[in-house]
Amino acid sequence: MSGIVEWYKDHMYNKAHPVTKEWFLASGPYALAMIIASYVYFCLFAGPRYMKTKEPYKLRAVLVVYNFVQVLLSIYLFWEGLMSGWLYDYDYRCQPVDYSDNPKTIRMAKAVHLYFICKLIEMLDTVFFVLRKKDRQISTLHVYHHALMPFCAWIGVKFVPNGHGTFLGLINAFIHIIMYAYYMLASIGPHMNKYLWWKKYITILQLLQFVLVFIHTGQLFFNGCNFPKPLALLLLLNTLLFIYMFGSFYVENYIKQARKKKTT
Repeated sequence: MSGIVEWYKDHMYNKAHPVTKEWFLASGPYALAMIIASYVYFCLFAGPRYMKTKEPYKLRAVLVVYNFVQVLLSIYLFWEGLMSGWLYDYDYRCQPVDYSDNPKTIRMAKAVHLYFICKLIEMLDTVFFVLRKKDRQISTLHVYHHALMPFCAWIGVKFVPNGHGTFLGLINAFIHIIMYAYYMLASIGPHMNKYLWWKKYITILQLLQFVLVFIHTGQLFFNGCNFPKPLALLLLLNTLLFIYMFGSFYVENYIKQARKKKTT
């Protein structure tokens, strides 16, 4: 037991990035664990129980504003990811972690920290589903994705707030510009449905992002890059799981549904 405690202290205090180790919600995992546990409990238990005898909330104006803000945040994160390294300075084959406090390191770290905060805000996606009684959309994939991404982003803030691993945030921010723009248009009203034929392509883009991240991360194990291999392995395994889950979702909701339509 004492060995586990010492391992934990070593990683929390000695292996943490010196720039971000005391930033908001980055000092330790306890507050984040409480947030994630509360999210899961509300979305799977407390929320549905509360809504059982109530009419669904409309929330149209709230959703339009929420999704518009998410588009703006995603644009900003994508821009910061490019300007902090990926457009001019970073090497796509190998980008080690910079532990200094130079301006670009701090700029990228701030972008990673904001990305982490955005993952927490995105938990509201599921909260809105619960309040609107959109139970079909509260899938295992959806809850797992929104519960796990804040933890992954926290690891990024705490230990690797720059370097090779931030490629995921860059690609994810780009996908979210498109995704939340779609949600914003859909939340305006049913009359927008004729313009929203491209929903399935968002899932394709989400799948593509994880394939790109898998390839981008996988090369670290063959090119001698000085990037923390345990974190790279964790990212690789998580990416594989998302490829499987999003792939299964696409097959179930688009390929199989298209076959059913042809046979009826």
